[in-house]
Amino acid sequence: MLLSENHVEIKDMVQKFADAEVAPLAHDIDHNGKIPEDLVRKLGENGFLGSYVPEQYGGAGLDYMSYSIIVDEISRACGSTGVLVSAHTSLCVWPILEYGTEEQKQKYLPKLASGEHIGCFCLSEPNAGSDPGTLATFATDMGDHFELSGTKNFITNGKEADIAVVLAKTSKTNNHKGITAFIVETNVDGFNVQKLEDKLGIKGSSTAQIHFDKVKVPKENMLGEFEKGFKVALSTLDGGRIGIAAQAVGIADAAFKYARMYATQRVQFGKPISALQAIQFKIADMSTKIDASRLLIQRASALKDAGKPYSKEAAQAKLFASEAAMDITTQAIQVLGGNGYTKEYPVERFFRDAKITEIYEGTSEIQRIVIAANEFKSIS
Repeated sequence: MLLSENHVEIKDMVQKFADAEVAPLAHDIDHNGKIPEDLVRKLGENGFLGSYVPEQYGGAGLDYMSYSIIVDEISRACGSTGVLVSAHTSLCVWPILEYGTEEQKQKYLPKLASGEHIGCFCLSEPNAGSDPGTLATFATDMGDHFELSGTKNFITNGKEADIAVVLAKTSKTNNHKGITAFIVETNVDGFNVQKLEDKLGIKGSSTAQIHFDKVKVPKENMLGEFEKGFKVALSTLDGGRIGIAAQAVGIADAAFKYARMYATQRVQFGKPISALQAIQFKIADMSTKIDASRLLIQRASALKDAGKPYSKEAAQAKLFASEAAMDITTQAIQVLGGNGYTKEYPVERFFRDAKITEIYEGTSEIQRIVIAANEFKSIS
């Protein structure tokens, strides 16, 4: 599908912002392992942290298609900044918007949409990654509140987060039943960032292990229905996969454009290497995979905006875009040769940033399971 005129205008606007405000900081963000607070503030001021939040809650009132465009363009400039936007918006803001009470929406969405507060999503645990049914974090009903204890792993935005959407067991089961979702304010007693991961890529984005030590959660902060948290988690991840697909294609696009430019300037055998068929074929394959990725993302986004089922399409977009990004960034290094392997050129950063898109919010293997399950369901 093709973008509407309004979406093209949004893309142009975000692209200009990303080129002027994000790209110049990308190297330092990667090197220093931190996204400047001033940049986060600007993301909020421009509506990028509350893109599809209705205006009545302080958001920009855009659609999910616009959100995917925003993540794509920001990630093209900096993968770390792109995932901050994606995890905050799709994993914290969206479930509150979708499942929250009116009181919860009015209390939390305005500050999340403005960027005054940053959000995170706490699902994975040391022994519960792809299988959320084995969650060990437990929320005990204490009458007027729940008492939350346990440990969460690999939490994006975990260090900076003011608000966390947390999944915990409220009944002792060995499967996905008995899981409840909660909104947790991170400034409460017992909420502790245990450690920060030292990662291969997206080094400017914090990835934290968080420990909950008898954290008191008010009853009114239960998100959605009691022990229906598995539904909250799955639907949140469906939308989040569109965001990660958009992050992947943004990173891939940055690598592709740098390799294409380099090929026109690098002279070997008396001519630019762009004249060599071997290089031309690489550029052609990169271009095709980027366009295919974006079309898959646009289809999934359009289905979500239309209120139609999109779980399979989101998984397909995430699977294809992430694996394409890994291939494209690898080939970009190959185009640059030895230069591509050095930190003097940005393609090695694109390569490192791309890998995680095949892993978080469901590995490629999990995406294939989701896609296959939907295919077989359609003929049952």
